[in-house]
Amino acid sequence: MKPVIKYLLTVVVIAALGLVVYVKVFVPKHTFSIVHPVAGQLNVTVQGIGNVNALNIYSITAQTGGKILQILTDEGRWVKKGDLLIVMDGVDLPEQLERVQADLHKAEYEVKALQGDLRNQEAQRTLLQITFSRYKKLYKQGFVAQAEYDKAIADLQGIRAAIKATGSRIKSSQSAVMAASKNVDALQEKIDRLRVYSPTAGYVITKEAEVGQYVQPSSTILKIVDPASLWVEVKLDERISAQVKPSQEARIILRSQPDRTYKGVVKRIDAMTDPVTLERTVNVAFKTLPEPFFINEQARVVIEVNRYDHVTKIPLTTVVQKNGKTGVWVVKNERAHFLPVDTIAVNETEMAITHGDLELSIVLPDRHKKSLNEGMRIFQ
Repeated sequence: MKPVIKYLLTVVVIAALGLVVYVKVFVPKHTFSIVHPVAGQLNVTVQGIGNVNALNIYSITAQTGGKILQILTDEGRWVKKGDLLIVMDGVDLPEQLERVQADLHKAEYEVKALQGDLRNQEAQRTLLQITFSRYKKLYKQGFVAQAEYDKAIADLQGIRAAIKATGSRIKSSQSAVMAASKNVDALQEKIDRLRVYSPTAGYVITKEAEVGQYVQPSSTILKIVDPASLWVEVKLDERISAQVKPSQEARIILRSQPDRTYKGVVKRIDAMTDPVTLERTVNVAFKTLPEPFFINEQARVVIEVNRYDHVTKIPLTTVVQKNGKTGVWVVKNERAHFLPVDTIAVNETEMAITHGDLELSIVLPDRHKKSLNEGMRIFQ
């Protein structure tokens, strides 16, 4: 083969290799995505990780110690206010109640019988009073013997004494009725305490005892959460928590539902800061109740602490630092140039800037490609 031909072939191969390197390596390394500023609203947020909890969690306990006869609900069930939840063993309380009720009925019957006796005695007194008045008049006229007159007096005095005694017995029996009634009420109250009702409409989150188990009056058997008080307790660093205020809008993302966002609102900010972690607890309430929900589930909370309207926004991923200045790389005449920007506000994805030119071609940096520098050729 002639030297000229060899030379030409070598040049062609080198040129082909150069073209391949240019097309397959140089151009891709210098090809970047281009974005443009947009006008709109920027929401500045603060976010943190917390756990689902509630303001109102009711511990349901028996009002009297003893054996559990029935538990009429279970974990994960909804209950209404006033629903019967637990029945305790009253041992012999029902029998005691029957006895004191019998005593009450007996005392009431005695009162009724004595009141009947009193009415009879009062009728007798009326008759004896008439007889005495007649005998008194006849005695003054000398038509009645002394003995008959004295007997009329004695009969009248006797019936008066009997009426007085019956009145006392009635009062005594009425006291017995009152005492028996109080005994009935006391035993009925004890029996009523054997039945535990739900203090609120809510969701049963724990069941800490079983049927047949003996418990103390202070032992928790069930826990019920008021769903209206459900919130996320999130810990925020002191340095950013000062921006958070009650009633600010928020977004809640549950770990079990990462693709769904729940609306929330800042309900309460704890007055004390943890002296060890230097964090403050912020309670963010749900506007829409998640179903089902799980107490202590992890959740991410994003709180909107400020809002800027009619601003120019750029993606935060385009912002870089160069020589201590904040800015972006822009494309002019297919060359990269660093443009410093003045920041108005920043959130987790965007930055609001004072520059108002929406036609800027901003380079989106890519760590897999060549590092950007001033005057670098840019392909789009």
